[in-house]
Amino acid sequence: MQIIPELGAGGAEQGCIDTAAAIVDAGAKSIIVSHGGYRIGELERIGAQHINMPVHSKNPLTILSNIAKLKTLIRKHNVDIVHVRSRAPAWSAWYACKATNCHFMTTCHAPYNITNKIKRRYNSIMTKGEIVIAISDFVAQYLRDNYEIDQSRIRTIHRGIPIERFHPSAVSPERMIDLADKWRIPDGSYVILLPGRITRWKGHHVMIDAMAKIERDDILCVMIGSDQGRRDYRKELENAINEKNLGARVRIVDQCTDMPAAYMLSTIVVSASIEPEGFGRVPVEAQSMGKPVIATDHGGAKETIIGGMTGWFTPPSDSDALAKAIKEVLSIGPTQHAILAARSMGHVAKHFSKHTMTEKILDVYAEILRGKQDCK
Repeated sequence: MQIIPELGAGGAEQGCIDTAAAIVDAGAKSIIVSHGGYRIGELERIGAQHINMPVHSKNPLTILSNIAKLKTLIRKHNVDIVHVRSRAPAWSAWYACKATNCHFMTTCHAPYNITNKIKRRYNSIMTKGEIVIAISDFVAQYLRDNYEIDQSRIRTIHRGIPIERFHPSAVSPERMIDLADKWRIPDGSYVILLPGRITRWKGHHVMIDAMAKIERDDILCVMIGSDQGRRDYRKELENAINEKNLGARVRIVDQCTDMPAAYMLSTIVVSASIEPEGFGRVPVEAQSMGKPVIATDHGGAKETIIGGMTGWFTPPSDSDALAKAIKEVLSIGPTQHAILAARSMGHVAKHFSKHTMTEKILDVYAEILRGKQDCK
């Protein structure tokens, strides 16, 4: 049984679904407990079962109520392992597992903020798994530095992507033409792509400042992502675009249902996060598509990009450095670009495939069932 707040967009959600499919393929029963979401249909197609429960809630009364519900589910379905991917449901699951002698494990997807003792205590539930999966060495180091957790219980398993989907040969010209028409991309334009939900730490404002420093009319920046209700920040970005006279060169697109085609349309893919990400799927997906990547030099990106070989790094919040890197990438010739593309695609195929990720997670399940770990 995997537990996640909701089944929407995001790397944690994708990893949960990918793992569910691998469990079913291995001949085991896969259950996902969540508050729902538009991706429930995917579970039906892969043969996994979904159970709706308000595990997204941080309300203490709801968390307490979920303990009894999870105990009932564990017993009803003879669950061997509960694998939790978020803090609020982890508290409910931990107590439910203790009451049912079910194995409890976690995946830590991010370096959670620690602002006070209460927050530290709340975060600490993610370290109570018999085994704790960290999605990067960066997250693993965060756990060691901030919580009392033995190294022997941490497993670093990087996220993986479906190589067969994120590959240049998988995108038809028609899909690219349809998207180019939808986005009204002028013929001959160089497209700078910045995917990421509209939130300040993703660095959209840094990208806008960088575009203002590049005085070329043949460059179009497309920022893809929902504001998820952050209308004030979106308005701030729109105002900055207008104030810098970038209306014809920078666009915000609410969503994209065909990211492989979006990557194929791009000339450069940028990840401008001003705070370190636990992993970051964008640089990996872009490299898999053979695209040059520019990312900020911190967090999980340092583990997924080989600087100077498969991508470029710039300091966080440094629009001058970002503008300079964009100009440098645009100056490389066809041969150098082809070498970089081949190198990037090979790098991702070797280290960050969905198959590699799910195989390692199934190995952790097997290790727990063999009884090699005791809950601390």
